[in-house]
Amino acid sequence: MKPFRKNVAIAIDGGGIRGIIVARALATLERHLRQPVHKVFRLAAGTSTGSIISTSIAAGLTAAQLTQLYTSLGTTIFKKTWRTFLWPLSRFRYSHKPLINALREHIGTMKMEDFWTADPPTDVVITTFDLLTNKTCFIKPWKKEYKDWPVIWAILASSSVPTYFPIVDGRYVDGGIGSYANPCYLAAYEAKFCLKWDPNETTLISLGTGRGPNGFKAGNARRFMAWDWLSPTLDAFIESAGDQQVHLVDTFFQDLDFRRFQVDLKESIPMDDPAQIQNLTKYGEQMGKMILNDQFDRAQGITAQIPVK
Repeated sequence: MKPFRKNVAIAIDGGGIRGIIVARALATLERHLRQPVHKVFRLAAGTSTGSIISTSIAAGLTAAQLTQLYTSLGTTIFKKTWRTFLWPLSRFRYSHKPLINALREHIGTMKMEDFWTADPPTDVVITTFDLLTNKTCFIKPWKKEYKDWPVIWAILASSSVPTYFPIVDGRYVDGGIGSYANPCYLAAYEAKFCLKWDPNETTLISLGTGRGPNGFKAGNARRFMAWDWLSPTLDAFIESAGDQQVHLVDTFFQDLDFRRFQVDLKESIPMDDPAQIQNLTKYGEQMGKMILNDQFDRAQGITAQIPVK
């Protein structure tokens, strides 16, 4: 693995329980660096499950603690109840309560501004989509409108996937609803234009939560009924938007030491299936090795072919 530059940032995708892939990969990185990740990253950006990991890093949790958090919470948060069995007759499938209790234990009553006033300070960027304004919001510890937000509140706002969890404050839903399920471009922008970091002195690590198989075979889409298009269309939108963010960083931040890592899943793994924890852990170990060997995601390094007249 190439050494990191002076300033180091991390950006983490959404993906529900698949966040354990990132937690496990970071545990591998911790062992390699021989120090906890919160001493490495001074900027952490995250969407949805990425918001849990990024804020936990800024709060001082180790990757080993994060892995344990995801492992223990899987069956607690995504517990099967009458809501899950009667969905879609219910408004959402899972309660926020188990997640809130776990976050209180690990993060406590921290407010967003506490990240910025700490020594050393850590910048955090969390995305959420505001249904009232129909815009993505970027929750940061130094912004006046968000500095008093409880960190737990910010996490819930970023990770409340519609139909899975209740809407926060009647307006905030998962940050991946917009264009930023992969927040790597946000992290690059924050580093250069807000923190004024020199891209030549900055490393940005971007971690995905697994690229699923597309499930298409030659000709099988011809037999699709209307409802058969829902899942592949959503998957295509999320993955295409995520790859676009990678391309934007490659294009507009060429002096940045940008490293994007992603694993290809052999099977489709839902964001709420705790039975897959052991399998996801193995994918996390695979990603950890990719980080140590600088094996970047195939979406990185793709450049537009401009015709020459």
